[in-house]
Amino acid sequence: MRLGSFVLAAQFPGQGHGEALHRAVRSAEVAEEAGLDSVWIAEHHFVPYGTCPSAITLAALLLGRTRRLRVGTAVSVLPTAHPVALGEQAALLHLTTGGRFSLGVGRGGPWVDLEVFGAGTEAYERGFPESLDLLLRWLSGEPRVGGPGGRYDFREVAVVPRLRPAEAEAAPGVPDPPRAPEVIVACTSPSSVRLAAARGLPMLLGMHVGDEEKAEMVALWGRHARAAGRTPDEVAAAAHVSAGVVQIADRRAEAAETLQKAMPGWLRQGLEAHVTVDGRARAMRDPFAYTELLCGIHPVGTPQVCVDRITATAERTGITRFAFLVEGSGDLTTTEENIRRLGTEVLPHLP
Repeated sequence: MRLGSFVLAAQFPGQGHGEALHRAVRSAEVAEEAGLDSVWIAEHHFVPYGTCPSAITLAALLLGRTRRLRVGTAVSVLPTAHPVALGEQAALLHLTTGGRFSLGVGRGGPWVDLEVFGAGTEAYERGFPESLDLLLRWLSGEPRVGGPGGRYDFREVAVVPRLRPAEAEAAPGVPDPPRAPEVIVACTSPSSVRLAAARGLPMLLGMHVGDEEKAEMVALWGRHARAAGRTPDEVAAAAHVSAGVVQIADRRAEAAETLQKAMPGWLRQGLEAHVTVDGRARAMRDPFAYTELLCGIHPVGTPQVCVDRITATAERTGITRFAFLVEGSGDLTTTEENIRRLGTEVLPHLP
């Protein structure tokens, strides 16, 4: 089992942006101290749901603050980023940290971000596969890459810094760049599962769905990966990541109460702030019901409850990598204690 934290840099009611970002940075430092495997950074624009507008920038800071921890984006939104620019940044972080960086990418939503950054709805509705394929080519180790046409039409340019091709072996006794960082795809629909599977990329599955739906998505990924020519061993080794919420306390009711007091206010102001780019209608989750759902399907309770819950999820889905939202209390001290207990009272008791 590999446990990591999922960092939203959430702005709770009454807090400023600086307070939210300080809690995000501090939570990563404590995650390393507590023995967790990784930290995953979310990216949002113009909303208090998450105050980090550039996951890869914050990832760079956290990679510099830590020595062992794997740091990943969860996710960098491809429709509002140029795949080459993102690929350059990913290669830079991967090379300079000895391979501690993971690049999570996603399609994002139909938000006003598309207007602000000039991407347009086409980039969101149909352009994600094209952007993903260009990103993968940039990270493939090819010495030169040109735009394929369409949205990205440019002459061949040198790939700098260049990573080692996947099929190439390191030269004995000679410093050689590592292979590309892992690329993981946020999947929320069958189409995104099929896209990830066709390219052999692991999935990041959201905290809003439970074990049954995640198991179905893993099974769907496996079927399409095999159809795309992946071997049974490759399918079995796919390192999918399950996102969730964790809150640890001496009593289960106490852990749930901590989240029930804090999360609905954050969810309400955060989700209400999203503005669609084209005025399309959207349904917002009820913040109280959503908090109850999260408490019910994720490790919220005593250390033993959390051990049992994580173990059950792994058995039902086959996923053994986790990214847990640890800041659901909205309080820095409580968040730090939550992370330390996850590392010292839960992690050692997992298979």
